[in-house]
Amino acid sequence: MIQGNTGDIQTSPKQKKKLGGVKSTLFIYVASGLENVAFIGNAVSIFTYFFGYMNFSLTKSATMLTNYMGTSYILSLFGGFVCDTYLSRYRSSILFGSIEVLGYAVLATQAFFKELRPSPCKDVPPLLMNQCESSDSGQAAMLYIGLYLIAIGTGGLKAAVPSLGADQFDEEDPEEAEALSVYFNWLLFAIVTGSIFGVTFLVWVNTFQGWDWGFMVSTLAVLFAVLCLYSGKSFYRQQVPKGSPLVRILQVFVVAIINRNLSVPETADGFHDVNHGTGDEILKKTEQFKFFDRAAIIRTTDSSNSDSRAPWRTCTVTQVEETKILVRMFPIILSTIFMNTCLAQLQTFSIQQSNTMDRHFLGVEIPGASITVIPFICMFILIPIYDRICVPALRKLTGIPTGIRHLQRVGVGLVLSIISMVVAGYVETRRKSVAIDNNLVDSPAPLPISVFWLGFQFAIFGMADMFTLVGLLEFFYSESSKGMKSLGTAISWCSLAFGYYLSSVIVNVVNNVSDGWFISNNLNRDKLAYFFWLLAGLSVLNLGVYLICSSWYKYKSVEMKQVEDKNNVEMETV
Repeated sequence: MIQGNTGDIQTSPKQKKKLGGVKSTLFIYVASGLENVAFIGNAVSIFTYFFGYMNFSLTKSATMLTNYMGTSYILSLFGGFVCDTYLSRYRSSILFGSIEVLGYAVLATQAFFKELRPSPCKDVPPLLMNQCESSDSGQAAMLYIGLYLIAIGTGGLKAAVPSLGADQFDEEDPEEAEALSVYFNWLLFAIVTGSIFGVTFLVWVNTFQGWDWGFMVSTLAVLFAVLCLYSGKSFYRQQVPKGSPLVRILQVFVVAIINRNLSVPETADGFHDVNHGTGDEILKKTEQFKFFDRAAIIRTTDSSNSDSRAPWRTCTVTQVEETKILVRMFPIILSTIFMNTCLAQLQTFSIQQSNTMDRHFLGVEIPGASITVIPFICMFILIPIYDRICVPALRKLTGIPTGIRHLQRVGVGLVLSIISMVVAGYVETRRKSVAIDNNLVDSPAPLPISVFWLGFQFAIFGMADMFTLVGLLEFFYSESSKGMKSLGTAISWCSLAFGYYLSSVIVNVVNNVSDGWFISNNLNRDKLAYFFWLLAGLSVLNLGVYLICSSWYKYKSVEMKQVEDKNNVEMETV
């Protein structure tokens, strides 16, 4: 059923086939790539802007970056709430994309006018860094306004755009369900492609042409992404917002507490099993978290009351299972956070490492932040191989459409992230020994060691990200009920958000409780290798927690409500 201002219109199977499918996801791929040119390109280089142009300290710059990145990802929860409750995913994409454009425009304005920022402190010897002019409160405020407009915009897009693309495939159709798995792999491929342009071309513009030009390029890239999404509006299948999933979940908690003293019925007849608010999807009752089952108990003493089955008096079984799904997801998301804490170090301290090393390649000096192209190139090469060779082979072996379970894929990524941190510690030890041997500890001159030594840790972590990010996105989308798909996608990004926040905490705690691993504001004197090895050890403990949580998780089981015309589909006219 297409629902619009002109009334309800029945769709024929032929009309349904014209919407959605691979052709509609092409707009999603292009828009995702363009948005990540700006977001990832700045994420890997804006640390240098904070440190060398806005004149914040080394640890303050690292904390600012991780807080900004964390906020960008955690705001996807707000974006998911808006998508599922008030706006369609398409309209949310346009809204949040426009906000992100505005944020980059603010940063471009500040970078263009010298009066709006302090005198740059780049290329100053490390011992004189404390004498640089600091940003005043007005300059810092303008920077934060621009950053967090971007955070709101990109957070909303991260909830809306992947879900909008996934909506173009019917999970109940075997062929389209298989295409859905392919979609997430190629969505990552599009993100990676945009990221490669970001960490090469955009970083080059930022470094050699100026941050004013870099932020202007970012503004245009996101603007074209929004226009691309808009141009595909006539091709999209769109789900009507089904009300707030957070309200439905809160109802379950409240009613379960109210009914805590009631006896749980022994048969299904004692539960309210009418589907309510989640489309034609009915979730089967599970045995985990039986406390929540009390929310669906039919109260026979209120049978004469017309309000006895009101949402705040009695919930449906599907509503209860929707809540259980979210509760089951939390241990998974918590046990994947630490990997993203490790990722944050590659975007902060490893970028600063690259600025102390020989950055020449074939006679051309490359920006330090462009070293992050290595994990993206690895993913660019490996994603098609994994999708076209590994997945079909594993599918024949296991009978699972995705080749292996989503949580197994995430586990592989966690193991690779541990290896990456061990390698990072070894490379940092070698880099510092070169500085000491050449008497360059306090010199701003580049060390006689190639920046491509950092490529080992970046490449391994790129492979880890390929497994973990897609595994989480697909896991949370497929396991979420139809009424909370955007929220489920947003939850997958929260792992990144909390990883960045935890990074800020760990850096500050380690610096305070250690003998000053980062006290000198000079990596040649700091003890970064110890920090990498500490992260590797903690990652091993985290892997053990994840294995316990993933083995405990029970995948959802779904029935489909029978309707008179199975070819009808509920969508919204754009």
